[in-house]
Amino acid sequence: MKYSALDRFLKYVTFDTQSAEDSKAVPSTPGQFELARYLARELEELGLKDARVSEHAYVTATLPGNTKKKNVPSIGFVAHMDTATELTGKDVKPRIVKNYDGGDIVLNEAEGIVLSPKEFSNLESCKGLDLVVTDGTTLLGADDKAGIAEIIGAVDYLVHHPEIEHGKVVIAFTPDEEVGHLAAFLDIEKSGADFAYTLDGGPLGEVGYENFNAASATVRIKGRAVHPGTSKGVMLNAVVLGQELNALFPPSETPATTEGYEGYYHCLGFNAVTDEATLKYLIRDHDKNSFEGRKGFLKKAVGWMRDKYGEDRFTLTINDQYRNMAEKIAGHEHIVDTMLEAMKELGIEPRIIPLRGGTDGAALTWRGLITPNFFAGSCNCHGRYEFLPVQYMERAVDVILKILELYVKKAA
Repeated sequence: MKYSALDRFLKYVTFDTQSAEDSKAVPSTPGQFELARYLARELEELGLKDARVSEHAYVTATLPGNTKKKNVPSIGFVAHMDTATELTGKDVKPRIVKNYDGGDIVLNEAEGIVLSPKEFSNLESCKGLDLVVTDGTTLLGADDKAGIAEIIGAVDYLVHHPEIEHGKVVIAFTPDEEVGHLAAFLDIEKSGADFAYTLDGGPLGEVGYENFNAASATVRIKGRAVHPGTSKGVMLNAVVLGQELNALFPPSETPATTEGYEGYYHCLGFNAVTDEATLKYLIRDHDKNSFEGRKGFLKKAVGWMRDKYGEDRFTLTINDQYRNMAEKIAGHEHIVDTMLEAMKELGIEPRIIPLRGGTDGAALTWRGLITPNFFAGSCNCHGRYEFLPVQYMERAVDVILKILELYVKKAA
């Protein structure tokens, strides 16, 4: 296959790298270390002598520049190794649907799992392409193993085509992106990159350089359990209290009812028995003032419940996760502009979207390494209906190479 990205990807998905939400270790799961070591060996085999795996499973390496031009920037390319928590990534069984005909794809006949354009309209634009799918019992892991395969595929191409001029290429593969670690242990200064790009999710042409402001919240409720036969005036059912709290949130401001720049509250977990309950929330908004207002609403909602049922029965913890990178892009527009120029020269129509999530790049940008995102090709990520058009992978490799080419052309 062109640039060998597909073969690499099909190998990477055999590693179970699903991250764990409640682990305090980094990486949160051992499979990420296994993939990290494998990737470092691949990079060493390509001649990148400084390829290494850190104590936290970060993979870093550099491909030295080969141009004689001055002022060519060192450009980083970043992807994450872990897969989402919603569905297992163990024992992934990928297969390729050649020349997709536009109809239903039976992923698992025995379990009646079908990938259908009737439910997923994004399949309509994939007619005639080759799609990598699963057997319907796992996610695929193209988010973000496709990004890893594309970056190494581009490096492979450069190594075997030394006539192509390029500046220094900085590579970083990170753990635990899906659980909000956000490349916290990546040494930006040591990496030597002047700026970077993440390749993370998204169909052909998707570009993101603004994202949600994000926070997570946990509400713990202390109920009072007694025998239900003699509970009148005594029992405080934590299940019911949690339902009452959740009912205070506007039903029109959830992930399922919003799009674009619209923010939301998301109750992603509700574990409860009569005596105690724990509710977990995500708070998201692109606008920083609206974001602060959403956090304030949650505080008021919990305060109202405390006033009604007792101060000590509700504990609220809010943790900021990441911030909108758009605030930091100003003054560095050439990084985005060159990415868009690369796509247009390749005949790819850029589709600029407000990212309804976060990337490692958002956190890196706030730490000083400007890092917008462009597509890795994953569609329907975080679930059993995830698929990856092979041609999207190939085009992502092309974009990497074109960005490097353009910065050489622009240099003195």
